[in-house]
Amino acid sequence: MFRNQYDTDVTTWSPAGRLFQVEYAMEAVKQGSAAIGLRSKTHVVLACVNKANSELSSHQKKIFKVDDHIGVAIAGLTADGRVLSRYMRTECINYSFNYESPLPVGRLVVQLADKAQVCTQRSWKRPYGVGLLVGGTDESGAHLYYNCPSGNYFEYQAFAIGSRSQAAKTYLERRFENFMDSSRDDLIKDALIAVRETLQGETLKSSICTVAVVGVDEAFHILDQETVQQLINAFEIVGETEAGAAEEEAGAAEEEAGAAEEGTAAEEGAAAHQDAAPMDI
Repeated sequence: MFRNQYDTDVTTWSPAGRLFQVEYAMEAVKQGSAAIGLRSKTHVVLACVNKANSELSSHQKKIFKVDDHIGVAIAGLTADGRVLSRYMRTECINYSFNYESPLPVGRLVVQLADKAQVCTQRSWKRPYGVGLLVGGTDESGAHLYYNCPSGNYFEYQAFAIGSRSQAAKTYLERRFENFMDSSRDDLIKDALIAVRETLQGETLKSSICTVAVVGVDEAFHILDQETVQQLINAFEIVGETEAGAAEEEAGAAEEEAGAAEEGTAAEEGAAAHQDAAPMDI
């Protein structure tokens, strides 16, 4: 992207029908650390990568609790995400006070999208530079939404945003058909593997990732580092075992194939000797 005469104001249209300031805000989401969401019939799992500015500083919090049944993971400008999560928390409290029931996830997502859309239509405002993965449960089951800085929102079975999220998307696209019937632990393992895909060779540890879970019968909470590390160790051991078994099976198959080829060659040689003249032998 580069500067041009149509990107000085968020309300200025380009001749091609584009709002460059909104596109720049969407680019800020791509520059943020990766965030991943998955859902089944009963649970939603959110995971994100923790990146510190230096070894001397702590990482920025990327997953926020909105209510007992809703949580959010962000990618992009953390300050904008913190403000929007506080707005969502206020909306949940007001709805619960007025109606004595939890706010449906879809309604909250629409309100959040309307708030983001206003910033694309006012010259004295700027778009929020953050993307939000909103996960929650209500009477209709588990839901996972993505809210874009443009004011659009989409419901997903599984999704990843942030830097190097394409590798995680590729993994999720291969596995998403099994997510609806997955158990809670299987969802968490798939989320951790998707996080690992975004690290590009870096070792996955509990200190560089955060995982949160919400379910129909389980309030939203963030898993502690010890639990996350145990799950990481579990699925890596399984992966090594499966890889070793696959190598052994491949070796056995190669040996069988080699033996079969030797037997065939011997049979052909014997047949050739029987058919050949004495001088040829």
